[in-house]
Amino acid sequence: MRATELLAWMREQRPAMEALLSEWAELETPSRAPGTQQRIFAPIAAELDALGFQTRLISGEKTGGSLYARPRERVRGAGRQLLLGHCDTVWPERTLEQMPIESDAERIRGPGVYDMKAGLVQMIFALRALRERDVAPPLTPLVFVNSDEEIGSRESTATIRRLARCVDRTFVLEPSLGLEGRLKTARKGVGRFTIRVRGKAAHAGLDPEAGVSAILELSHVVQALFAMNDVERGVTVNVGTIEGGVGANVIAPESTAVVDVRVLTREDADRIEAAILGLEASTEGAELEIEGGIGRPPMERTPGNRALFETARRLGSELGLDLEDATAGGGSDGNTTSRFGPTLDGLGGVGDGAHARHEFVFAAKLPERGALLALLLLAPSGAGDPGAAS
Repeated sequence: MRATELLAWMREQRPAMEALLSEWAELETPSRAPGTQQRIFAPIAAELDALGFQTRLISGEKTGGSLYARPRERVRGAGRQLLLGHCDTVWPERTLEQMPIESDAERIRGPGVYDMKAGLVQMIFALRALRERDVAPPLTPLVFVNSDEEIGSRESTATIRRLARCVDRTFVLEPSLGLEGRLKTARKGVGRFTIRVRGKAAHAGLDPEAGVSAILELSHVVQALFAMNDVERGVTVNVGTIEGGVGANVIAPESTAVVDVRVLTREDADRIEAAILGLEASTEGAELEIEGGIGRPPMERTPGNRALFETARRLGSELGLDLEDATAGGGSDGNTTSRFGPTLDGLGGVGDGAHARHEFVFAAKLPERGALLALLLLAPSGAGDPGAAS
């Protein structure tokens, strides 16, 4: 399929892409409202069914579940490639009342358009382009869309791992990075820890020596945590919230801190996790209770990830795109798939404002990125092998 012809077709589809994005963005799908996810799973499944896919809804226990799809007709023994995305958003229901979907000649604005329903729309049109031209990709495309990505993918990660082990490469439909639309070949790993300090209550005026201040001990812990930050290595340890105590005149018997950790390498992930879990109380009589860990491992810039990006850059040049790659500070399900095989992230919408009120995508970029994804699906099965970049 010639890139110029594909791009021309995609640009003809731009009104339909914009309409579908607006339609899906109007379907509010907060991560923490599981019942809302069927609103969008049903139309996604209908689109995939029309494209020759067999779809299956995987129920969630505390989430809205996930959608898995594969072509009804497949070449036996052929390799596989995974299209990975999520349909949940950080926005609560009724956000549209204050933040409606709006569009003009340049931008489409609204909750979830950038992160990441534009990526889902581009996926549908990339698959539609192949179907309408009767072009079979060399690797069978599998589709997985979860509804708990914004809250850590705790229920869906096991399935993502199974899929990642059996595919040759993964394309993640998360939004691109920056207004330039950079693709993501690396992401920081993400950890969450809760540290509880137990002391002993006493009257602050009558018998302070009888108490053990959990707040005093927590202050030592907080300083130890912030000392773990290492800007040069890309390690950030942030105490995001603290609470404790029962009154100004009481030696605090309990206090708690919640800690966010970001790391660039697995080595640092293991090191920082061990350091936090190994913290010990320095105040006599105080006790620490520490929970948590690195939930999403770093997506490192592996040879396979680099090779897949070089394939994307070459194909992008055929579309007139000058693509760059970058490291993202946040995590995604690409962090998980990258442990098992070549992964290219950030193939979704180009815009700005993830989790922010100015969230938007550039409308003219929808066809371009849809065309890029279609070409990537048609890339030879060797794309993603380190030798393919040479």
